[in-house]
Amino acid sequence: SRSADGLAVLRSSIREYLCSEAMHHLGVPTTRAMTLSLTGDRVQRDIMYDGNPALEKGAIVSRVAKSFLRFGNFEIFTARNDLKNLKTLTDYTINTHFPSLGKPSKKTYIQFFQEVSSKTLDLMIHWQRVGFVHGVMNTDNMSILGLTIDYGPYGWLEGFDPEWTPNTTDRQHKRYRFGNQATIGLWNLYQLANALYPLIQEVSPLEVILTNYQQEFEKKYTNMMREKLGLTTQQDQDIKLIDSLEKNLQAIETDMTIFFRKLSAFDRKYPENGIEIIREAFYESNELNEEFIENIWGAWFVNYAKRLNDETTPSDQRKESMNNTNPKYVLRNYMAQLAIEKATKEDYSLIEELHQLLKNPYSEQPDFEHWFVKRPEWARHKIGCSMLSCSS
Repeated sequence: SRSADGLAVLRSSIREYLCSEAMHHLGVPTTRAMTLSLTGDRVQRDIMYDGNPALEKGAIVSRVAKSFLRFGNFEIFTARNDLKNLKTLTDYTINTHFPSLGKPSKKTYIQFFQEVSSKTLDLMIHWQRVGFVHGVMNTDNMSILGLTIDYGPYGWLEGFDPEWTPNTTDRQHKRYRFGNQATIGLWNLYQLANALYPLIQEVSPLEVILTNYQQEFEKKYTNMMREKLGLTTQQDQDIKLIDSLEKNLQAIETDMTIFFRKLSAFDRKYPENGIEIIREAFYESNELNEEFIENIWGAWFVNYAKRLNDETTPSDQRKESMNNTNPKYVLRNYMAQLAIEKATKEDYSLIEELHQLLKNPYSEQPDFEHWFVKRPEWARHKIGCSMLSCSS
């Protein structure tokens, strides 16, 4: 916490407990939450850092992972010029978590950095795939194993917006915005490279790995988007199709999760029906202009249908594949906030309901259909739903 007392509150603990489990079942590398319990203490928090502190219920989340080592653990020894402990830590990490690399040596240290780079890149792609925004990607929040760690002011995209950040303290500069996460991942890798440099004493192999990260991100991101669109083959025109899709999603406030889930029902034989299939994803605040919608989405669905005509995968298989890539249920902030508000009244039923829902995010789950909806308008600017801080 900002006051350095080391205590957690029920509100933030519920968010971490639910989200880490949600991410696991989405197939995103993450730390896990084993238990959530009350402490019986009252903890003072100023949730928005605006001079309005309040006492809240104290709580503990028991987290589990193969390791909680972070980039920052390596940085601190280099910053102190403590090369002995830097080597001890790096050798321990390799021997314990990357034993296949062999005995620690200069060559092994380079391979270790390559492994961390690859895992970090894969994590960034997963976050983009499901619409997750971490909120505070400093080096102390970056796992050496490529896990999602430290669930603070995170958020899920409602309307598709690469500029969105859930962190109120990041609103001005938007450093950790959705569309910038891969770049911040790279920035963090540069810091790790600087930390490991004393063990390697050579810049060029580190630079090669960092350059490769940038090149691989473009390839992996495009392939991930192909999967979301149900494309099993690769064509040069795919980049243009994806780019125009993302522009459309921003031109009209469109719910990311609902859009991609509904898209699996698209029939390439009837592109004129595309707009109705995804209409449920449009937010009502748009004052929708039908002519504008027809112009931008009508043309895109025609192009999408043409592209699908080049695919040999049967429609039912394409739909199944898309639904295994695009979740139906994610932990929207307003859902967590509703659970928090009930829990403050000692009603923990919604925590359990959401926990069960999020265990099967790709399944239809008819009993939970009421959670497959856009963010309600009351949550657009509500603290805990759209406005979060590092104490959230």
